[in-house]
Amino acid sequence: MSIYGFYRRVLVVALLAAVAPHAEASKKLQIDDTKWISIGAGIKSSFTRQESGAGNGSSSNTFAVNNARLYFNGQIAKHIKLEFNTECAFCGSASNGRFVLLDAIVKFEFSPYLNIWGGRLLVPADRVELSGPFYSNTFSYDRTPYYPSDYSTHFGTGGAGVYARDHGAVVWGAITPNKRMTYSVGVFSGMQGGPNQTGSVLVAGRFSYNFWNIEKDPGYYTSNTYYGAEGDILTLAVDGQHQRHGAGTAANPADFTGYNVDGLLEKVLPNDGVFTVQAEYKHFNTGLNKAALSDKDCFCMFDGDAYSATVLYLMPKHVGVGRFQPYVRFTKNNPSNSSSRKEYEAGINYIIDGHNAMVSLLYEYGDIATKGLNYTPSASGGKVNKVMLGAQLQI
Repeated sequence: MSIYGFYRRVLVVALLAAVAPHAEASKKLQIDDTKWISIGAGIKSSFTRQESGAGNGSSSNTFAVNNARLYFNGQIAKHIKLEFNTECAFCGSASNGRFVLLDAIVKFEFSPYLNIWGGRLLVPADRVELSGPFYSNTFSYDRTPYYPSDYSTHFGTGGAGVYARDHGAVVWGAITPNKRMTYSVGVFSGMQGGPNQTGSVLVAGRFSYNFWNIEKDPGYYTSNTYYGAEGDILTLAVDGQHQRHGAGTAANPADFTGYNVDGLLEKVLPNDGVFTVQAEYKHFNTGLNKAALSDKDCFCMFDGDAYSATVLYLMPKHVGVGRFQPYVRFTKNNPSNSSSRKEYEAGINYIIDGHNAMVSLLYEYGDIATKGLNYTPSASGGKVNKVMLGAQLQI
């Protein structure tokens, strides 16, 4: 390593230790009265043992880096901010792992009621998508079908986004003076090429209502739990997305319409324990025909209904440096064009510093993992057992 490279790494480490990037981050590198920058990082890593599903008793043992992100946020004027984040794509592969652009957002934040973000950013969607891997309430968080920007694996021709991000703009803010009702509405590129030969765009929106305390996430982002730090939370939300010719193939295009209803209840009990329930119902409609479903190049998204519910209890007493949080979850995905699949999960989180430091041990049983994202009639896979040990750290 050159002396220049050495000092560059030292500088980056020093900055990461000094400032923090996200909603719960409190330190900034202040440049002047209006300008500041924050830098941070997040890592999720795991060990998984899963049955092969072949019925011969064999299993796989996998060590993986699930996520490795760098966060950059800043403000350049009173109402103008920016956000720039990266992700290590294919981190589990020594040959293919590389850092890629995750978010690149220009933010015009005028008031609690009207703000505009544009660039590469999260598409308004369900709570699970908007919380992402680092603000979920479980380590393995994405068990219901993805919206297009998360189902897709690339931008450009034949793609609709990556990691729930797409190119577009979002208008968001509060509808009521007390900020109990909020909105986020956006227009995005969506599926490009492939079935979309007419250049139609994807329209997305989410509306939520806070019945108890007001959730305090940045922008239109969400969290799947606050570990009691925000007091009693009861929020219901509805979201939806639509794109003409957003699914299928060029020869057999289909319109995509999806909507989701989700809720979060979090109650701080008299003994300082925290009871949390998160649930969602998702419905996607693509109307894919047999010709599209049999085409290997089909953007054959989920079509049907999906349900998921998670119940968690954060114990009141500290054990060592953290608190234990046992939980259970059930998920059922019922596609119209493929076999149904469901999954039972039980686990325990060890919460050290909220979303910034936790360890999880979980057990899953079902066929969501084996059938994966194949929603065509040919999908197959048996019910398997899976045990995962994971850790999450952020700064």
